[in-house]
Amino acid sequence: MKATLRPGLSPILRTSLALLTGLFLAGASPAQEAPLLAKGQTLYLPVYSHFWHGNLDKAGNPEKSYLSALISLRNTDPKSAIRILSARYYDTGGKLLKEFVPTAKVVPPLATLELFIERKESEGGSGANFIVRWQADGAAPVNTPQVEALHVDMYATRAVSFITTARPIVERD
Repeated sequence: MKATLRPGLSPILRTSLALLTGLFLAGASPAQEAPLLAKGQTLYLPVYSHFWHGNLDKAGNPEKSYLSALISLRNTDPKSAIRILSARYYDTGGKLLKEFVPTAKVVPPLATLELFIERKESEGGSGANFIVRWQADGAAPVNTPQVEALHVDMYATRAVSFITTARPIVERD
């Protein structure tokens, strides 16, 4: 894709636009990482039941918008099942609010386990999170799952949505 610059622009603006266009095009295809294999992991997933924005009111508080969250636990292995051992939901202060998977659930190859947090749930806060534990259903290592949260707020003519992605952590005794 070739960028065309208008001749009436200043040289500094033309250079800035050319650099920005180059950076945008260079980032258009993300780098491919080698797939990771594992027998199990503990994952940390940030989740927002609300977010702060706008201006401060007279009491010094910003505006707050509430979000629903769809937690998606995707088995990316085409041949092997995985087992979700637990999915614990914690609030901003680190208090356990709910265990979403009280007994282990098998997720077949290329299948997805979905968990949902309603928009009206405000207990989690802006620093809520999930700790998800999973293991391979067999003895061999498998492709690691893709674990994400899709956050959404749709109201009248406005819509906000974004995704957070889990990352592996080490559990300590």
